[in-house]
Amino acid sequence: MDAVRLIVTSRRALAAGAGDPDLLTEVWQAQALAQAIGGRLALVGPPQLRDEATGLADLAGHGIGVLDRTPFDSGEPRAARLTDLGDTRACLTHLGGLLGDVGIALVGIACAADDEATYWSCVEAIDAADEARDRVGDMLRKLADREAAPPRQEAV
Repeated sequence: MDAVRLIVTSRRALAAGAGDPDLLTEVWQAQALAQAIGGRLALVGPPQLRDEATGLADLAGHGIGVLDRTPFDSGEPRAARLTDLGDTRACLTHLGGLLGDVGIALVGIACAADDEATYWSCVEAIDAADEARDRVGDMLRKLADREAAPPRQEAV
């Protein structure tokens, strides 16, 4: 499935999450999708984005790890359906929005947490999502810089 479609599906599911368990599951799904997109961009994306894409995959993986929560009864992760990145700019723009939504959901969960362990894991996951979103922004800037640069002329 196309990355943008998966991201839109994740954003809708995150917005519809009712209660902390559902929201945490959707946060996990979103972070897994960010990790998969970062990994795919690192392998086949534009060469100037590959280092940042690797960092994105690592940050999203950290966000998954600190939550220590896998989706219950939801089958395979949504990220497993990723087959095509499509337009890199559109993919990254939508992913940045998803990571922003993840951060907002995690702030709500952290504020309502009854135990310190949940609170601190949410704080770490917020940091990971925020850093991943920053990485996405860096990649979008690199794409814009590349498009704004004058074309190179061949030596005659």
